[in-house]
Amino acid sequence: MRSFIAKTACWVLLLLPLATAQFPPEPEGVKVLRSKFDNNVTISYKETEICETTPGVHSYSGYVTLPPGSLADLGEENDYEINTFFWFFESRQDPSNAPLSIWMNGGPGSSSMLGLFVENGPCYVNPDSNSTYLSEWSWNNEVNMLYLDQPVQVGLSYDSLQNITTNLVTGDITLLNDTDTVPEQNATFLIGTYPSQDSNQTSLGTENAAISLWHFAQAWFQEFPDYHPNDSRVSIATESYGGRYGPAFAAFFEEQNQRIENGSWTVEGEQYIINLDTLMIINGCIDRPTQWPGYPMMAYNNTYGIEAVNETIHEQMLDALYRTGGCLDQIADCRAISVIYDPENIGINETVNAVCADAEDFCSTYVRGPYLEYSGRNYYDIGTLDPDPFPAPFYQGYLNQPHVQAALGVPLNWTQSSGTVSSAFRSIGDYVRPGWIEDLAYLLENGVKVTLAYGDRDFACNWYGGELVSLAIDYSSTEAFRSAGYEGIQVNDSYVGGQVRQYGNLSFSRVYQAGHEIPSYQPETAYRIFTRALFNKDIATGTQSTYTNGEAYASTGLNDTLSITNEPPEQPLQFCYALDPYSTCTEDQIDMVLSGVSVIEDWIVVDCNSTKLFPGVVGPGNATDGACNEMMDSAYVPGSYGNGTNGTVSSGNGSLGPTFTPTPYTGAAEAVQVPLWIAMVSMGMVLL
Repeated sequence: MRSFIAKTACWVLLLLPLATAQFPPEPEGVKVLRSKFDNNVTISYKETEICETTPGVHSYSGYVTLPPGSLADLGEENDYEINTFFWFFESRQDPSNAPLSIWMNGGPGSSSMLGLFVENGPCYVNPDSNSTYLSEWSWNNEVNMLYLDQPVQVGLSYDSLQNITTNLVTGDITLLNDTDTVPEQNATFLIGTYPSQDSNQTSLGTENAAISLWHFAQAWFQEFPDYHPNDSRVSIATESYGGRYGPAFAAFFEEQNQRIENGSWTVEGEQYIINLDTLMIINGCIDRPTQWPGYPMMAYNNTYGIEAVNETIHEQMLDALYRTGGCLDQIADCRAISVIYDPENIGINETVNAVCADAEDFCSTYVRGPYLEYSGRNYYDIGTLDPDPFPAPFYQGYLNQPHVQAALGVPLNWTQSSGTVSSAFRSIGDYVRPGWIEDLAYLLENGVKVTLAYGDRDFACNWYGGELVSLAIDYSSTEAFRSAGYEGIQVNDSYVGGQVRQYGNLSFSRVYQAGHEIPSYQPETAYRIFTRALFNKDIATGTQSTYTNGEAYASTGLNDTLSITNEPPEQPLQFCYALDPYSTCTEDQIDMVLSGVSVIEDWIVVDCNSTKLFPGVVGPGNATDGACNEMMDSAYVPGSYGNGTNGTVSSGNGSLGPTFTPTPYTGAAEAVQVPLWIAMVSMGMVLL
């Protein structure tokens, strides 16, 4: 690993000639509105004309700015400004009468631009990292979509703007003051504009983040001028660490609704009732002790016949989980003292923080860690070997193109993951804190639909654990839900996309042939689950109402789906994307770049794989077949999937996700600022 990090630092040095030393352009054409309730709260925004190019469909990007002290009325201290980035897309169909859904990626610290550009947004980015094409299965086909980067310092959200230089030789990071002369970027310096990087200036855990988001929502829903729906329903859709975000945020919103309704919350400007409709969680890590048992099972005995670890390693994972003083015992200790000394889970007790953080570290190292160390397989898709450049990484270059920054009206460089936010959450052991399943029960008892969907090739937040969570929710219809059977999810006339158990407002779906980001792998299946849930239809067919004359719909079929197995996918052609070497590049490819052999076009390393995949971008090829075959051999050994054969996916869903069909870019390539997160070698998605 150290060798890889050292090589990556050198890698950045070689990439610098491809970049231009420039900060984001000064935002232009931005409207600024001051709140009628608080002159210090502002909404700044502009209409965008990128990504969503469907004629007549409007979209807007911008910020809600909350001044220091804004969260004090709910007991959270913030002595810093909170600028939360949003990107709002009207529904392509009848936006005035469409409901709204908020989308948030997880992390903690992951930008929701991931979801927008590779999962469920209006467009995908072409391999030139400079242009886009429309998505057929965008979730804004029938729903108004609001994408948020949260908490503050994630993605394009920021507390304060900070110009930074990084010396790649010494490793020194320098914060530039207003009076400093900005040095030119060269072979040893990177420059950029980013959030402060101060871990004291972001939300300290999920519960604190809920307070910040609720204040954002109060301002946006009351005062954003281009959202006036006849359908006031608001849903939350989220993923991954959103397994904590979703339950906590939605429950907090509902609690505040009830305080407003009963008159116990009277703060002026904070009287908007958020009409919660549906909480959808995709491959969510929700409750650690409930879900940890799924990891050894997924690694050793999954429905794809893949033994990612051997029996000895599997037994070691189980031992670490169940032994006295092991993973589950440590989580129990964390929860026992947190209930006494930090019942709201806001990080106020250092002893609780340390015990909970240590529990997460132990479990991650000894229950999950062996898969990462020994399997050679992708963390987010057990069906593929590392490195796996799917979902397509091209949005990472796109978002730092100057013309995109100008179109969005943003004053800083974009990053996928915030180490600052991740550190803040980890410091209090937020991962293993209690309450998330109880929040789901609370929402169900208050009429909010809960839709759980899990791709059955994901290891990170696998479907075994997700199913266990669904069965552990203790609410008035628990037994009725457990008694419901699994039914096939009829996606279209020719394709069954998975299996679903549903009773009334609660559903759990296992989605076939999908990794962590279901909409990337199975866009139509994900779209059907999402829209059927929001429009009160059964997940299995979309033809039956979830409630008829007061009677809840119940699915029928198998008690479990373990007997339903699938063939692993064929290993996709691997290519190396220079802005995401951690996830997409082999060490051989990095060595070839460092030796000066490789050619890079639009951040794609040119070899025989990339020329097959993207001939319109990288050209007919500058690498020998032999060199490419060596790299392919290092990433893929035919017949290594456990059953000796490579299966194929049923074609009824169209594809495993967006096909790489680049629109050739004929103009001069625009320079892109190399993101600081590469220099800091925090390139991968945050491990959950």
